[in-house]
Amino acid sequence: MTTEPAEAEKPAESLAQPPRWTRFAWFLGRPPGGLTDHQWRVLGLVSAVSFFEQYDVYLFSLNLKHIQADLGIAESALGWLGSLVRAGALLAVLVTLLADRVGRRKVLLFTVIAYTVLTGATALAPNAEAFVALQFLARTFAVAETLVAVVVVAEEFGPESRGWGIGALGAIQACGAGLAALLFGFVDQLPFGWRSLYFLGLVPLGLVAWWRRTLPETRRFEELARSRASSLRATPALAPMLGLVRDYPGRFAAVAIASFAFAAAQSPAVFFAPKYLQDAQGWSPGAVAALNFMGGALAILANPLAGRLSDRIGRRRVAAGFLAVWIASAIAFYNAPAFAVGPCWVLMLFLFFGAETTLSALSVEVFPTSQRSTAAGARGLLAGVGAVGGLAVVSVLYAQLGSNWAAVSAVALAAVVIPPVVLVALPETAGRSLEEVSPERS
Repeated sequence: MTTEPAEAEKPAESLAQPPRWTRFAWFLGRPPGGLTDHQWRVLGLVSAVSFFEQYDVYLFSLNLKHIQADLGIAESALGWLGSLVRAGALLAVLVTLLADRVGRRKVLLFTVIAYTVLTGATALAPNAEAFVALQFLARTFAVAETLVAVVVVAEEFGPESRGWGIGALGAIQACGAGLAALLFGFVDQLPFGWRSLYFLGLVPLGLVAWWRRTLPETRRFEELARSRASSLRATPALAPMLGLVRDYPGRFAAVAIASFAFAAAQSPAVFFAPKYLQDAQGWSPGAVAALNFMGGALAILANPLAGRLSDRIGRRRVAAGFLAVWIASAIAFYNAPAFAVGPCWVLMLFLFFGAETTLSALSVEVFPTSQRSTAAGARGLLAGVGAVGGLAVVSVLYAQLGSNWAAVSAVALAAVVIPPVVLVALPETAGRSLEEVSPERS
């Protein structure tokens, strides 16, 4: 068994108590023992920027009704609009490819600056075409940042806490959606409405100057760069992608199917939820914001919970369980009586967070360091295709079923293929070093 670089150096580091900022992250629960100062610092830094990334992404769904009215978008075109914006995720793989060549740190810094500037520029969009173009590009860099952040945590945490670390990252990231929901409650009082919320997305630029001096490169990538100093950057750009298919074809196919199907199912379910609450259930923007904020605060408990459970009883079993129940919750949300809509939404979001945590972990753990960021990008690409396809299918089914809500319910069934694929085609990664799970191929 190959010794993990992080584990080999751990005796030279001091074990640490949770830092002060965790007092505001009560939802993380009791962290696993044995975490070092270095691991806490990495988690805090990547979580801070991922927090604002999720804020930017969730604004679109929350403000859909206001954006539609302001920019004159037809009801039947909403699915296509969402598809075009989310198609930006398809280009994220081109960014993540760089992280396997020049390092995780440089790519993270670049993506943070890019998605922040594009989000701020969205506030000035004069029409639907400009809005789609800016959000398309913003989604490219936002998704790339999220994918590389998971890689960083996976590479810096040990096998006994890797699932929890990825879950903690996801939980803090999801708080960005909570901030978006909280501010959305005031959208009708803000001077420029939904545009003011996008302008606030420029806040992370103030963090970059400090963040760039403190975020370290991952130790695994540093080791890879030392061992392949003469060839790493000279490697053809698409070589890691081809290596995924050549070296681990079964794993790549399983990750591809799971990523595509889950995105196709959950993207419409999450995208249309705020509009469904307002149009079909008569909720006000303030009520939607309250549900998103308070319900989301409960739902994000799923991230560290799923991570901790997967560290203890296995990544595959936890992923399959969360995914199976998520399907039922998504269908229930769009078909439940009025009194049950709120609880169904919280349950759907809770299960989504848990499933996403475990699938994110599996998708990077089952590939080696030289291909790990590329694998994350490939997952983002396939998830992007799935998200675009799922939203497009909703628009197609709208004509057949007569409502977006019935169409979303039908598309949610795409996720039924995922649990058996995860259980049968992927190796168990919990409690094993990354080098044991996915050794480098010569």
